Amino acid sequence: MPENRKKKVLLIKLSSLGDVIFNVPLANALKDAGYEVTWLVSEKGIQIVENNPCVDRAILVPMKEWKKRGMSFTSFLEYLSIIKQLRDEKFDIAIDSQMMFKSLYFMLFCGAKRRIISKEGRELSLLGGNEWIDNISYKPDSPIVMNYLRYANHLGIEIAPEDIKVTLPSRSQTQIRKVDDLLKNIDKSKKTVVISPATTWGNKHWNKDNWREVVDYLSDKSNLIFTGGPNDNELIEYISQGKGLNLAGRTDILELAEVFSRVDLVISPDSGSAHLAWASRNPKVIAIFTCTPKEVLGPLGSYDKYVSLGGKGLPCQPCFKRKCLMTQDFEACTYSPGVEEVIDAVNSLIFA
Repeated sequence: MPENRKKKVLLIKLSSLGDVIFNVPLANALKDAGYEVTWLVSEKGIQIVENNPCVDRAILVPMKEWKKRGMSFTSFLEYLSIIKQLRDEKFDIAIDSQMMFKSLYFMLFCGAKRRIISKEGRELSLLGGNEWIDNISYKPDSPIVMNYLRYANHLGIEIAPEDIKVTLPSRSQTQIRKVDDLLKNIDKSKKTVVISPATTWGNKHWNKDNWREVVDYLSDKSNLIFTGGPNDNELIEYISQGKGLNLAGRTDILELAEVFSRVDLVISPDSGSAHLAWASRNPKVIAIFTCTPKEVLGPLGSYDKYVSLGGKGLPCQPCFKRKCLMTQDFEACTYSPGVEEVIDAVNSLIFA
């Protein structure tokens, strides 16, 4: 290998949005250590990865489209084309941080000399590796960002929590102007709070009446903005009671990041929105946890900027289940934390 050639590394992390964001510090650590970084990603994370300074190249795996088509010859040809792209790159190292069956064949056939995966890989994904490292999740309270950085540690790259580097792609002038227009009526004399109440897991939702009480408290004290997808409007209409600015379904991921970068506080359950707010670096964040562990998935950083609430107190927490399995106290975790605890955190972060 020529001395001036950078070593090439393939990072396989296909989805979801939050997990893609959690891998950005790993990609930055590899890039800053001198590696040429290619990231294999699905539609859910492509806007985060493409044009992000942490990578040299993003390769899209259209998993959503493949799932919609079902078994098809077209999808198979697209899959073979991606495999060819990977093999043509002649990677020195591949890292599978997806660690699931959907990453197995990309890992197995990518052509990398070293194919590294954690021993905690699921769904036969271990078969794609030829180099296996100890479980990256050493402790139940180990932050997930630091867990993924253990792949960098394995390559001799040490990153302290205070030195992690989180980057997002720059927003285009068109995206910036769109957000300018969306926020043109915001009262700049007030603090601005984003409430992003929805996530893809019903069991991760905070009780909607709790949200209403928080909205009632904040409506006269701050600008309120509600964000989410087009399917979240019914929930937002209930909790907002017509107050504030509803942007649900009106922004793409990078436009939403631009909105987050301009506000004082984002309140959200454990969701892609909470993690995107953290990656946007400017706003303070309150993340509300029900069935998932806040110590692992909460925004990493100083408590005077990032607050994670809930996630403990019941014998079943954290269960990490999409649906509640309890026969008694059904979905009790979705009522916690209490409204006062969230309001106290709001006051401490932006009104103190």
